[in-house]
Amino acid sequence: MAEPSSGPKRTPLASALQLAVLLLIALAMLVPLLWLVSTSLKGPAEDIFTTPPALLPAQPSLEAYRRLFADSPMLTYIRNSAIVSGLGVVANLLFCSLAAYPLARMRFAGRGLVLALVVSTILIPFQVVMIPLYLLMVQLGLRNTLWALILPQAATAFGIFLLRQSFAGVPVELEEAARIDGCTPLGEWWNVMIPAARADLITLAMFVFIGSWSDFLWPLVILDDPNLYTLPLGLQQLSSSFSLDWRLVAAGAVVSILPVLVLFLGLQRYILPSASGDAVKG
Repeated sequence: MAEPSSGPKRTPLASALQLAVLLLIALAMLVPLLWLVSTSLKGPAEDIFTTPPALLPAQPSLEAYRRLFADSPMLTYIRNSAIVSGLGVVANLLFCSLAAYPLARMRFAGRGLVLALVVSTILIPFQVVMIPLYLLMVQLGLRNTLWALILPQAATAFGIFLLRQSFAGVPVELEEAARIDGCTPLGEWWNVMIPAARADLITLAMFVFIGSWSDFLWPLVILDDPNLYTLPLGLQQLSSSFSLDWRLVAAGAVVSILPVLVLFLGLQRYILPSASGDAVKG
C-alpha cells in the first residue's frame, strides 16, 4: 500500500521567493530603526535633511548622546520608568498567578461567571475608565506619585486569562503528587503551577514591561511634577525643550528602545511551550 503523501513539496524557486519576501519584510521593519540610530550619530555640522537621504553618517559623533545626559534629566526619566515597569511586572506576575490558579484548578460556585467578567473587561478601552481612575487616585492622595502609575496595572485581565489557560493545561497528576508530599494549595501553586507556566510568565512579564515602559497617556494625565516623568513624557519634554533638535530626539528614542530590545533578546530563549516536566514537587 502506498504511503499517504505528506503534502506538495516546495520547489527551490518557491523557497527562494518566500525567503526574498521575508527579507523584504524584515528590511522594511529595520529601516526606520536604522535611520533613527543614524540620525542620532550624525555630527552637529552635518545636514540630516540631505537629498538624496544618506543612511550612513558622514561625520559620526556621539555629541547628541553626551548632550542628552548632560543637558537633560534623562537618568531621572529612566529611573522612574524602571521603577514603574519593574514593580508593575512583579505585581502582575504575583497577583495574576494567584487569581488564575483558583479559576483554573478549583471548583466553586460562579467560577465561570467570574472568569467571564474578568475576560469581558479586556473589551473596555482605557479611555472609558480613565476619568474614574483619575478621581480615585486623587481621593487616595496618589496623584503626582509613581504609585498612581503602578497600582492601576498591578493586575490585568489579559494576565489572569493567559495564566488561567496555562494552569489549566498542567496535568492533574502533578498536583496529586504534590498533595501526597504534603503541599498546601499555596504550595501547589508555588511548586507546581509556577514552574510549569514559566514560558507564559515570561511572556506576560514582557508584555507588561513593554506596555508600562511605553505608556504615555496615563502618566501625562496623572503627573505634573517633571521629577516624576517617565521616559515617554521625558522624550516629549525633550523635543519641546530643545526646539526639535532631531539628533537629540533620535538619541533619546534610541535610549528608550534599548531596554526593551535587551529584554527581548535576553528572554526569547525562555519563551518555549510550557513543559509540565519543569514542575517540581515541594
